[in-house]
Amino acid sequence: MSRAPIRTTAAAGLLLLTAAVALVPPGRAPGPRADRAGRRIAAWSADVRHTAEFTLYGNDNTRLDDWTGGDGTHSVRLPDGRTLWLFSDTFLDRVHAPPGPHGAPHHWRTSGTGGTPWLRHNSAVVMSRSGRAERTLTGGGAGAPGPFFPDPPGGGRRWPVGARVEPRVPGGAARVVRVLLWRRTPGSGPWIFGEPRGTEVATLSLPGLRLESITLAVDQAAVPDPGRRVLYGTAVVPAGGWTYVFGGDDPPTSPASSAYLARVPAGHLADRGGWRFWDGGRWRRRAGRAVPVLRGGGRRGVGSAFTVVRDGPAWVLFTMDTGGDGSAGLRVVTSYWAGAPQGPWHGPHGRLAPPRPPAADPRHVAVYNPQAHPEFTGGRGLLLSYDINWLGPPGVPPGPRINGAVELYRPRFLRVRLAPPAP
Repeated sequence: MSRAPIRTTAAAGLLLLTAAVALVPPGRAPGPRADRAGRRIAAWSADVRHTAEFTLYGNDNTRLDDWTGGDGTHSVRLPDGRTLWLFSDTFLDRVHAPPGPHGAPHHWRTSGTGGTPWLRHNSAVVMSRSGRAERTLTGGGAGAPGPFFPDPPGGGRRWPVGARVEPRVPGGAARVVRVLLWRRTPGSGPWIFGEPRGTEVATLSLPGLRLESITLAVDQAAVPDPGRRVLYGTAVVPAGGWTYVFGGDDPPTSPASSAYLARVPAGHLADRGGWRFWDGGRWRRRAGRAVPVLRGGGRRGVGSAFTVVRDGPAWVLFTMDTGGDGSAGLRVVTSYWAGAPQGPWHGPHGRLAPPRPPAADPRHVAVYNPQAHPEFTGGRGLLLSYDINWLGPPGVPPGPRINGAVELYRPRFLRVRLAPPAP
């Protein structure tokens, strides 16, 4: 029920969180020119509005085929001012007011008939121009909603990640939404959520948001080691006539992934032949030539779900702090910066411990998947979401906990202010 960057080896090391920021000096001091492009986390605060909106929408039982919880939490602004929110694993069903069956002071969830809810592998939520979540997009038939992006033939799942509005055909006036999907095939052991298989591109109509097609963009099936397969789309950033697409690998024995980079001409995400991959010095046609732009190891590395934004001349990457023994990878957000998308990346800088919802056993409440939402950024700072989950001792399923307290499987939001590095 959780995203791939959550690893059970790290879950045992969860610690209590504090809502404070402690700045961490970079491992290597950049030169004066780089200083002008640098960014660090200067301040942050909880964004109550967006957290409350998803709480209100999730608790509303007007319909029982609407979103009541999920993770993933990517977004894209549509041409008419609406926002499409993309979620990976998703719960629908009925939410009950407290107290719960055992007297717990939490909203809790059952199926419409009172049984155990079941998980859909993805969904999308449409938000109005005024910021109200209005409806959920799912697949399947009447009375049995399934994933909006259907499971692949033969089993597995699709998780939506970054998205862009693009011309339907290059140079054309009609526009569509391109959504990058992580495709995973059934797996076991360290890949209980599925082995990485490749990156796909879905096309949605506008304004109706009808799923028109899913095509393969980056095939990783030929890479023999699943831990070295790179899934692209955790961040999609436009710049200078290009769309830069960041991705990560999924090593099974380390809390830290490495970050990779591809790019396509602006408006060409669905053109498989237009993808190029950074090999450390040049852009290559073959995905197998890609090398990390930020390699995991020691204090450095990323969770396999991270986010990248531009702030003036700087590129800023937010990720869970995967350094050390990995326990911070489920409780602390940190950042890196670079003067170009391919790096060099400087950091990690800063330690931001986001607030978590109250729980009877808070040491098992995990934070993961920080995602930026530039379309909501303004004078109050960058809007950053993060996902919440309950990861108990090995062998203890999270379902009863996150259905017994629905806030344990919903996104929360922050406002983050960036500033140049301190002198």
